[in-house]
Amino acid sequence: MLSRGQIIRWVVKPVIWMVGLGIPAWLTWGAFHDGLGSDPVETIQRWTGKGALIGLLLTLSITPLRRRTGWNDLIRLRRLLGLFAFFLATLHLLSYVVFDQSLSLVEIQKDVLEHPWVFAGLSTWLLLLPLALTSTKGSIRRLGGGRWQRLHRLIYLAAAGGVLHFLWLVKKDTGTPALFGAALVLLLVARLPRWKAARAPRSPDPLDSTRAPH
Repeated sequence: MLSRGQIIRWVVKPVIWMVGLGIPAWLTWGAFHDGLGSDPVETIQRWTGKGALIGLLLTLSITPLRRRTGWNDLIRLRRLLGLFAFFLATLHLLSYVVFDQSLSLVEIQKDVLEHPWVFAGLSTWLLLLPLALTSTKGSIRRLGGGRWQRLHRLIYLAAAGGVLHFLWLVKKDTGTPALFGAALVLLLVARLPRWKAARAPRSPDPLDSTRAPH
């Protein structure tokens, strides 16, 4: 029988890799085989955008799940989930920059100023960028556990920005973004006791300072 650590290593992580790489692989195959429907760009943006948002929420869920189940090996998934969320968010941004705006910085600037959903989406990616760049153990050592943790709290703003981007984008059909928003609220509420306790001086939790955004 597999141990919890082995389940994480040999079952859960491969599934994350398969899904994280499977989305762009399927989109690439569909683009070359006329399999993305009547609006291929919209299909690419929908799948990469939702995938990135799901990845962010799953990343945020790791710490509450670990604390409530006592399954400390779950922490090994956080960095991987966070990086795949950033990867899909980057593909989402690139599809907009390349296909929608034809790499025109002037048009992108105009779009950011005129449309709040574009501003929210770009802001979300910019918030995720430093988290991805400092996701390594070396970055934790250089920044120190406390500063690293404070920096990686940007993931809360990034997740909120992603939900707003989705909500403002769809305008009328708000059911799905509302579900994402409800999931984010539940995850934040689940952390309230921890935030309250964090007001007291304490040393950084070693399990929380060894992996990517949470």
